[in-house]
Amino acid sequence: MLLKKNFSQTTVNGVQMGNGTVQFKSVKLNVHCFFLDGVLIDTAAKSLEKEFTPFFENLDIQQIVITHYHEDHTGCAEMLQRKRQIPLFMNHRMIECCGRKADYPLYRKIFWGRRKPFRAIAIGKTFNSLNAVWDVIETPGHAIDHAAFLNRETGQLFTGDLYCQERTKVILREESVPTIIESLKKVLTYDFGDVFCSHAGYLKRGRTALERKLDYLLELQGKIIDLHGRGMPSKEIAVTLFPKKYPISYFSSGEWSSIHIVTSVLQEQDKRSFTF
Repeated sequence: MLLKKNFSQTTVNGVQMGNGTVQFKSVKLNVHCFFLDGVLIDTAAKSLEKEFTPFFENLDIQQIVITHYHEDHTGCAEMLQRKRQIPLFMNHRMIECCGRKADYPLYRKIFWGRRKPFRAIAIGKTFNSLNAVWDVIETPGHAIDHAAFLNRETGQLFTGDLYCQERTKVILREESVPTIIESLKKVLTYDFGDVFCSHAGYLKRGRTALERKLDYLLELQGKIIDLHGRGMPSKEIAVTLFPKKYPISYFSSGEWSSIHIVTSVLQEQDKRSFTF
C-alpha cells in the first residue's frame, strides 16, 4: 500500500515544532510534536519514525510528556527510550495499556504503524523543566487519559487533541462531546497565551479559538437534544446535522463517524435524566 509521507519543522516563540503527514488516497492525517525547555511533548507515530528521527536527534530532550495514549502520539516512545533512555511521563490511566502490545484497528496501523510497548511513569499535577513549572490539566473526552500542559513561565498551552479543529464533524467511537465541553471549560479557566494543538499546530489567538470551539459544541449539543426531544432518532439527527459524508468514516469502517457525536450527547442526557 502506497503511503505518501511528509515532514516539516518550524519554531514559534521558542517552541520547536515537528509536523509529519501521512496520506492514502483522499485521506490525509498529520501530527505534531513540540519541544520547549528540555521537554518533548508527544513522540509522533511509528510510521513517521524515519521522518521525525532527525528532528529528535537535534533536541536536548530531558524528559517526555504524553498528552494521551493514542498511537499517533506514542509511536516513537519505545525508540526514544531504547536509544536515549529518556524518562517518559503520562496519565496513569493508560500506562499499563502502553506497556503491552498495541491493539487497535488495521486502518490505524496502516496510517500510524504498530506502536511498540514502552515504559511510562505516572505524571503528577505539575512537573518541572529546566526553567519552569508546568501545570498538568486533565482534559478527558477525546481519550480517557487526555491531558493538556501549561508552562507557567511562558504561558504557553499544549492542548493535545482537545482542539484539532473548531467545527467538529466526526469523532472516534470512544469520544464524548459533553466531556470535551467540560474539558474546554476547565482549560479556559487558566491564564495562558500561545496555544499549540497536536494536529492544527500553532493557533493564532488560541484562547479565542478554544472559546469558538466551545461555543460550537454547546450549540451543537443543544440542537441534538432539541431534535431528540421532538422524536427524531439518532441516525436521522446525524444525517440532518451532518449531511456531508467524510472519507475517514468509510476508511475506518465507522470508528470515526458523525453518529458518535449524537450518541455521546444523548447518552449523557440519559444519565442526567436518570440521576434526577
